Amino acid sequence: MKILLIGEYSRFHNSLKEGLTALGHHVTLVGTGDNFKKFPVDIAIAPVWSTSNWTINKIRHLVYKLTKVDLALIETGVKFWKQREHMKGYDVVQFINSWSIRTTIAKEKKCITFLEQHNKTLFLSACGTDTPWIESLLKENVVPYHILTPYQKDTSLKRYYANALKYTTQKHKELYAFIESKVNAIIPTDMDYYLGLQGHEKATTLIPTPINLSKLDRKTIPNQDKIVLFHGINRANYIKKGNDVFEAALEIVMTKYPSKIEVITVESLPYTEYIKAYDKAHILLDQVYSHDQGYNALEAMAKGKVVFTGAGTHFKKHYQLDHTVAIDATPDPEQIASELEQLILHPERITEIGKNAKVFVEKYHDHIAIAQKYLDIWKHS
Repeated sequence: MKILLIGEYSRFHNSLKEGLTALGHHVTLVGTGDNFKKFPVDIAIAPVWSTSNWTINKIRHLVYKLTKVDLALIETGVKFWKQREHMKGYDVVQFINSWSIRTTIAKEKKCITFLEQHNKTLFLSACGTDTPWIESLLKENVVPYHILTPYQKDTSLKRYYANALKYTTQKHKELYAFIESKVNAIIPTDMDYYLGLQGHEKATTLIPTPINLSKLDRKTIPNQDKIVLFHGINRANYIKKGNDVFEAALEIVMTKYPSKIEVITVESLPYTEYIKAYDKAHILLDQVYSHDQGYNALEAMAKGKVVFTGAGTHFKKHYQLDHTVAIDATPDPEQIASELEQLILHPERITEIGKNAKVFVEKYHDHIAIAQKYLDIWKHS
């Protein structure tokens, strides 16, 4: 099959492409590279001119302030349109979310229509922020906490949630309805998005996130005098990921056990640097307000790290787990500190959970097995 993947963040489409390619399929990936993360793509549409230097960026922001027109979105749309002849004749086109090209809404619809007219079938992934998920979080109590919880408790945090809340604006709701009408199916990649799509006619069963285990350096962590804790911060998502909660928990354990632990904190690193930065860590603090694992968590688990992330009731029930593969991080610094303390005082648990984590990722997230699940849905939807 010829497959066109539109959009990339968290390395999802790269890993899926590698699985599909291993199965003998031809895959092309179109995207911006997701800003500072710099994920590889085959057809690059990232804005370059409009973000190239301080002066042009200032002009861009001034134009936006006066007209609400973002020159970077326009540049992205122009780049996509210039490359459109390379996006014809595919058996499957999959969008990473409803706004996967990242151009103006009008241009996005035009590009989607072009892809519909010149390819066989369209599919939509649910692997990140999008309209039905955000709306479900605002309206329902499916889960006890989620990425919008801090905002719901304190609306002064609204500026930190602009990127999420924009999916509830009328123009984005219309865009979602538009692409939903074009696709054959919507495929959730973890429990958070699966729960948010309950009742949607085109939603499929959950297909776990693909992880290319062969790409990861999975050497055993060398013996060290101290237990190493790693905290990676993406400043743009600081509140949504619960980095403030993790920092409060770290203050507690650093005060109690300064001679037993080492803490590594990094901020907004490109993907290739990020995965190297936590190599010597035993424990990784990933995110608080989730109910499943994202890419960073899964790749760290595949390396045998103990990861603090979403691993609660919904997750355990779905995978029928009776043992610990990750530590469920809740928005409570005391709870997280207590869990950390147990690992610090009983380091044998780190080895045990790390082994469980490796086996779990190998069993449920192998990129080739996941690629086959996508092929099955694409062929039968």
